[in-house]
Amino acid sequence: MFAPKPERSVVAVPPPGDGPGFWAGAPSAVARDGWIYLAYRLRRPLGDGRGYAVEIARSADGERFEKLLTITKDEMKTESLERPTLVVTPEGRWRLYLSCATYGTKHWRVEMIEAAGPAEFDPADARVVLPGDLKTGVKDPVILHHGGVWHLWASCHPLEDPDEADQMVTEYATSTDGVEWTWQGTALDRRPGEWDSRGVRVTAVTFSGGTVIAYYDGRASAEENYEERTGVAIGPGPSTLTATGTAPVAQSEHAGGGLRYLSIVPVEGGHRLYYELTRADGAHELRTELH
Repeated sequence: MFAPKPERSVVAVPPPGDGPGFWAGAPSAVARDGWIYLAYRLRRPLGDGRGYAVEIARSADGERFEKLLTITKDEMKTESLERPTLVVTPEGRWRLYLSCATYGTKHWRVEMIEAAGPAEFDPADARVVLPGDLKTGVKDPVILHHGGVWHLWASCHPLEDPDEADQMVTEYATSTDGVEWTWQGTALDRRPGEWDSRGVRVTAVTFSGGTVIAYYDGRASAEENYEERTGVAIGPGPSTLTATGTAPVAQSEHAGGGLRYLSIVPVEGGHRLYYELTRADGAHELRTELH
């Protein structure tokens, strides 16, 4: 298990400003050809742009990144961008899945762009692959190709009551091509009375023999929105995950305690972790550590 330890981490991407509402985070990492490629979201406070861009960057050492590409919310025709997902297909094609907020609503959808390389994504090629519906917003997918099957875990939000739309559960889907998805049910749900009773969002998944280990963001109230902490869930398969323990395995020591959107990538000699961490002034920065 790779429990984040912020005291041993370093800043990979700083926030675009100081104070609450300025975030760099929601990372998705891929190791390829001696590089680590990282997709992440940049955000300003509500009323000042929200999630205004997703950037793709690369690093030789996993800590110092050079930007390759920026995709803006205007290019994606969305009110805000949230966590991107970066993957490489078995054929070597690159895909970027983008979580997009529908204008004037609390609805979210996921669009996909495919390209030959990580610097070549063109928003004009985007297509909706997870539309959600009138009752459900869908965002923040975790996507893996394993055992000849595409697996997806997505954060789903109820939309019928706007005051309850912050709630979230994690739904599981499968696909033969990573484009057309079939929903298989709820993989991880909230636990009444626990620290994750308001929302759970799977952020990273590893297959270990006959066991699936998932890391997830959780919170107990609407007031803790944006300050989720990290927990661990385990299951006999990807569709059935059970949260473990009675407390988060990792959180920030500052402000609301946010430590979220964990991404794990294998590197020579171990694994590198990326996550979004709340710092002392309330801003969120993208951090990394080696295990």
